[in-house]
Amino acid sequence: LARALQEGTEHLSVYQLTIEEGTKFATLAARGELNIPDEETQAALYETTQAMLEAAGLPAYEISNHARPGAESRHNLTYWRYGDYVGIGPGAHGRLTVDGQKLATRAHRAPEIWLDRVAAKGHGAHADEPVTMAERRDELLMMGLRLTEGVSRVRLRNELGGDVDALLDARKLFRLVDAGFLTLDDDSLRATAAGRQRLNAVLASLLG
Repeated sequence: LARALQEGTEHLSVYQLTIEEGTKFATLAARGELNIPDEETQAALYETTQAMLEAAGLPAYEISNHARPGAESRHNLTYWRYGDYVGIGPGAHGRLTVDGQKLATRAHRAPEIWLDRVAAKGHGAHADEPVTMAERRDELLMMGLRLTEGVSRVRLRNELGGDVDALLDARKLFRLVDAGFLTLDDDSLRATAAGRQRLNAVLASLLG
């Protein structure tokens, strides 16, 4: 990490390796052939990463992304702020808002099928599917709470037609606030540093 910082970059994406089922990594891990850090070590590495990059002038603006102010990835911010995006190519997903309705787009996953459909129809996409309001809420929060800025009340109202109080279970929400994992003020709902480190569990508790 120190060596990467010496390169003078203005943006760094730093991810922990996730062992996915069906991969070579998963096979090696099951055999005990991978030296995978325990959770405490992973947490310590995460916290050390945050501290080093903050000190170097690249604070986290998203769980795994750091940048000098003004150098944030505009491309990725579109996803995290739940904006519209077009997925092109085999297996690509997208979200498009048409007449107030959020649509999920999806292309055929297998490249050979995708190519055949493009040749026959001019595209390799499945039919668009409407995203329900409950799904929109969950997606918006799952993406937006990854950001240090969190999810603004204005975005919630514009996207879902309601405010935090109407969209979330107050008991679950304030239990997480009291535990120090979320903050809620007049402007936005945000995950704290501790909350972002445990975001999957926080989201499961908030939306489950």
